[in-house]
Amino acid sequence: MRIGLLGGSFDPPHVGHLLAASDAFEALDLDRLVFIPAAVQPLKVDRATARGEQRLAMTKMLAGSDSRFAVDAIEIDRGGLSYTVETLAALRLRWPSAELFWLVGADVVPSFTQWREPERIVELATVVVVQRAGDSAGGNVPAGMRRLATRRIDVSSTEIRQRVREGRSVRGFVPDAVADFIAAERLYRIED
Repeated sequence: MRIGLLGGSFDPPHVGHLLAASDAFEALDLDRLVFIPAAVQPLKVDRATARGEQRLAMTKMLAGSDSRFAVDAIEIDRGGLSYTVETLAALRLRWPSAELFWLVGADVVPSFTQWREPERIVELATVVVVQRAGDSAGGNVPAGMRRLATRRIDVSSTEIRQRVREGRSVRGFVPDAVADFIAAERLYRIED
């Protein structure tokens, strides 16, 4: 079995995540792609604005009923800082015969050596650097990693949070269920 793993804050998850996941699913000939929302990313401490449970719920809405995708709460259930190496070690035990592919954006390549046990990460899974068309971020892909070219998707969680703060619509940036959840939970708003 070939399993793609896409971790991240997903604060909020958006159509860019979905399109990158679809491209990776097809290009890597995956059997399943699993979204893994982080509890707290070590290099992004104090940046998440939605609680883990909220981000998990929104990520499940993003994946919807698409049979290619699943959402795993492993990092949120574990709590604390989310270290990729710990997640991969646990998933390797869960799926000992699976071929695992850890998907990362090209923007994280420069910080990869700062991750906990980067050399073990590349032993536990094939690290796939998803590089958007026309994006020069990430430079050369280090040894032990694979590059995957994907379409350019000009949407970010940062932009979506800003749009909400400004009272602008996020429809089309996120699935309608996620937009409704953001509104119902009053996420990303500046409270009076």
